[in-house]
Amino acid sequence: MHQVEFMASMMCADYADLRDEVKALESGGIDSFHIDIMDGRYVQNYAMSLNDLRCIRSLTDKPLDVHLMIEHPINTIDLFIRSLKPGDTIYIHPEAEYHPSTTLQKIIDAGITPGIAVNPGTSVETVYEMLRIVDKVLVMSVNPGNAGQMFMPYVGEKYGKLLKYKDEMGFEVYWDGACSMDKILKFAPMGVKGFVLGTTLLFGKNAPYGETLQSIRKKVEEL
Repeated sequence: MHQVEFMASMMCADYADLRDEVKALESGGIDSFHIDIMDGRYVQNYAMSLNDLRCIRSLTDKPLDVHLMIEHPINTIDLFIRSLKPGDTIYIHPEAEYHPSTTLQKIIDAGITPGIAVNPGTSVETVYEMLRIVDKVLVMSVNPGNAGQMFMPYVGEKYGKLLKYKDEMGFEVYWDGACSMDKILKFAPMGVKGFVLGTTLLFGKNAPYGETLQSIRKKVEEL
C-alpha cells in the first residue's frame, strides 16, 4: 500500500503554547500542518488567521496545507501565496469563486501546490473539469466550519468516484473531517493518500502526539 500522510488540524491545537504544539507534532512525526482559514462569510465560523499561518510557517520546515474557507479567494490569494513556500498547498472551494480556474492558475504560477476542497453537498461532476489542473482534492466528510462534527455517510461514495479518476488525471485524494481510525483503515487501502487529524484522534487525548501517531501508523501498516 502507498505511504499514508497525516496532517495536523491546527485549529484544534492549544494556542496558549503554539510553539510547543508545533514542535511536539513535528518531533512526533506529523507529515504536514493543516491551516483552516475562515472568513465568517463562506462559513459562519472564524478560525485561523494569516498571522497564525505565518507563525507556524516560521516554526517548522514541514509543509503547510492551507484550506481557504473564504469567499472569492482571488481577492486575497496573493497574501497567502507570499506567506508560503514551494511544497506548501492551497485548497480553495470552487463554489466560493466565480472563476476558480483563474485562482488555481495563480497558485500554480507561484509554485504552490494547487488543490480544491469538495463539500459534502458538492458533486464530483461539478468539479470534474478542475481535476486535471489540481494536484490534491480535499474531500470534506462534514460541512466545513467547525471541528467535532458527525461524519456524513453518503460522502463515502464520493471518495469512490474520485479515486477512479486520480491516476488518469494526476491528483491525490485527502480526507478532512471526523477522521476516526475505522475511516483510515477503510479508505487508506482504497487509495486515499492522506488524512487531516483533529479532535477525533489526535488533539485533546492526554497522550504525547508521537505515541498517538505511532499507534495510528502501526495499525495502518498492519493492514
